Amino acid sequence: MSVQIVILAVYAAVLLVIAWYSTKIQKSAKGGRVLNYLIAGRNMPVILVASMLTGLAIGGASTVGVAQVAYTKGFSAGWYNAAWCIGGIIAGILVIGHFRKARVKTVPEMMLIMFDSKTRTAAVISQLIVMISATAMQYVAGGAILAALLPDVFTFRGGMMASAAIFIFITVVGGYWASGLTNVINVIVIYIGIIVALIKTLSMFGGLSAIQQSFEPTQTFWLDPISGLGIAGVSAYVMVMATMVISFQASAQIGFAAKDEQTAKKGFLLGGILIFPAGFLCAIFGIAAAAKFPNLQNAAMALPQIVTQLPAAIGGIFLAALWAADISTAVGLLMGCSTIATEDIVKKIYTKPLTQSGEMIVSRIVVLFISLLSFGLALTATGILNVITTALSILTAQTILILSNIYFPKLCKKAAGFWMIIASVIMWAIWTYLPQLRVGPHLIYSQWAVCLVIFIITAIFAKEKAGSLIADKPA
Repeated sequence: MSVQIVILAVYAAVLLVIAWYSTKIQKSAKGGRVLNYLIAGRNMPVILVASMLTGLAIGGASTVGVAQVAYTKGFSAGWYNAAWCIGGIIAGILVIGHFRKARVKTVPEMMLIMFDSKTRTAAVISQLIVMISATAMQYVAGGAILAALLPDVFTFRGGMMASAAIFIFITVVGGYWASGLTNVINVIVIYIGIIVALIKTLSMFGGLSAIQQSFEPTQTFWLDPISGLGIAGVSAYVMVMATMVISFQASAQIGFAAKDEQTAKKGFLLGGILIFPAGFLCAIFGIAAAAKFPNLQNAAMALPQIVTQLPAAIGGIFLAALWAADISTAVGLLMGCSTIATEDIVKKIYTKPLTQSGEMIVSRIVVLFISLLSFGLALTATGILNVITTALSILTAQTILILSNIYFPKLCKKAAGFWMIIASVIMWAIWTYLPQLRVGPHLIYSQWAVCLVIFIITAIFAKEKAGSLIADKPA
């Protein structure tokens, strides 16, 4: 049995034990089993809040994806995570304390408080478009990582199934407590693996200066923090992430689960700091691959190609780190999808009162259903995953609505909610399926422009104010 398999098996076993242990916390912690299962009983401490945000941010896109972009664009690819960092800190400062005070479980529930039921329905649809597709991407990323780095053990589909088994067990069995506790381990494993592998990679290739000398003298963008992507590309990253973190169910739910308002704020600020280095560190792998393996047919193989050059033990640790990044994102996304499905769909349709045990069973069934649905999407419709980055921009409308309700309540009108969310979905559909109609370098710019126009029109002409999200409620 190879060293890599042993390391991977030990890591997986630790996560499964933590998920099993989390069932005991659900039974003993305050708040009731269902509340503990979906949002950790609103009792997560700072370290778990920070770990959940960090784990959500550092996924396959932040490791393999960043290295892929860096293979052609250089160091600036790391702005993907830097933008996540900025988004997390902005959310921590501006909104996350208000989210905790509102005592809601989902972003669509917030839309219902501020606007009406049809706005809530539109929010459910838009959130699920983003999250189910993003969750499916994690299955695909998990399969790609295992198949590329352990080809004698895993096929692509076999890797997807192994990844899915871990994702589903953690979420179905352990719920949000398991997600938080496993993400503490995941974040530690991610950074240990990345740092150890990077040190060895630079040692093998003679350091950054030697790598830079492998390129043409005129190619100065490789180690430049901006020029590879350019100002427009970096700005698009920052705008997308700063917009998304505020209204994305998977990130907002972390705030809902925090112990109190200050815990939520501190956790997001700490999480933002922890997120920052990962992207730039992984960008160096892509640059090293471009220098030493300049003719790769698929840039997505940049990071796997580097891993194949590492000693077995270090490669095994790095493999666990890449898989940890995938798992940490997947569990947060799955719990976000499932909480919306439980609270905003199932409970809306089935209005009869349930016992605690009955509601717990329903919640687990919903989590399992969403898990299998997203896995089925990954197996049968992987082409949709190419639109995930632009799909995040769908959340622009909900971010503007939330910010305006908190900071400019007189301008936030009830008529704005439904039409802004519908417009954001239509804009995404046009960008995705009618590329000849695209305007600007990225969809996020059009989203902000159109949503702001609708907001301003309703602010001027509509009369009925939106409901207040931050009306005084008990903590």
